[in-house]
Amino acid sequence: MKEMRKHDSRREELLKTIQELEFAALDLNLYLDNFPDNQQALTCYNSITAKLRLEKERYEKLYGVLSNFGCSQSQCPWSWINDPWPWESCE
Repeated sequence: MKEMRKHDSRREELLKTIQELEFAALDLNLYLDNFPDNQQALTCYNSITAKLRLEKERYEKLYGVLSNFGCSQSQCPWSWINDPWPWESCE
């Protein structure tokens, strides 16, 4: 049981990191909509989206698909609904 909780805490930590990176990417995206020539913001955006992509790939290798509709590959058999949804964590 302890091992499962430790495993779940790592999953929660990785999800939190992904959520933080998604928020930062969205925030920078909105900023760049208004200031498209800001090279510093664009560099930061590109860095964050690269980190986000890596963290999502890491999560999906460990725990399963995070998003659907062409954003993620799936193995056979189709496993989109087999794992708990990210928001279905039990405390």
